[in-house]
Amino acid sequence: MVKLEAPKLLREALCKPSWKGELIAMSGVTDCYQPCERRFGLTRGLLEVMFEARQVTGIITKNALVTRDADVLAEMAKLRLVHVNLSVTTLDAELARKLEPRTSTPAAKLAAIRTLAQAGVPVGVMIAPVVPGLTDHEIPKILAAVAEAGATNAGFVLLRLPHAVKPIFLEWVAEHYPDKRERIEAMIRDTREGGLYQNDFGVRQRGTGRYAEQIEQSFKVFARKHGLDRKMPGYDYSLFRPPRPASGQLNLF
Repeated sequence: MVKLEAPKLLREALCKPSWKGELIAMSGVTDCYQPCERRFGLTRGLLEVMFEARQVTGIITKNALVTRDADVLAEMAKLRLVHVNLSVTTLDAELARKLEPRTSTPAAKLAAIRTLAQAGVPVGVMIAPVVPGLTDHEIPKILAAVAEAGATNAGFVLLRLPHAVKPIFLEWVAEHYPDKRERIEAMIRDTREGGLYQNDFGVRQRGTGRYAEQIEQSFKVFARKHGLDRKMPGYDYSLFRPPRPASGQLNLF
């Protein structure tokens, strides 16, 4: 499903008197830089509307295609209108091909962080998901690599397996890592009070128990070591102005 009129509809939404320029987050569910964006350029169109409106924007993506829009993002960054977060799950290229086959390689993600940072765009990194028994040991290496590339801030999310995701993940582990399957599942359960998922807000992102605490402590220690425990620069909400209506007709008052 492709929302071809997304930039037009965004323009209309930003022109409504009720809209006051609150933060718009892109890619909360579906990555705005998935491969089809090369063809359709909808994210680029959305960013151009947001820049025109001085609309505050946050982006999270797993794809280095974000650097295609570095020019617009850099102009937005000068006005403190945008943050970009790259999701980095692993530095192991072989594992990345298996786990996230349609995303950019780890090397390409690091290059994207460097390109955006050099363009003046505030870049954060989300280590997500952290898979107990499979990727958790990489946290120190990932933090060191993204800091060297120019990231300002980092966070992490523990693997979540809600609803239909659970059987898909367990089948994936059985197919690709049969020798590690039992250990991975046991370690996930150790962070989820014996289950595979917790829905409670504030818990589902971090987990509970001894091993979840070890993962969080490791993250905090190395994030601090590499200067990634800093806050991202603040947004400037005061600049928002409704964009020119699609009709081209401006309001009299």
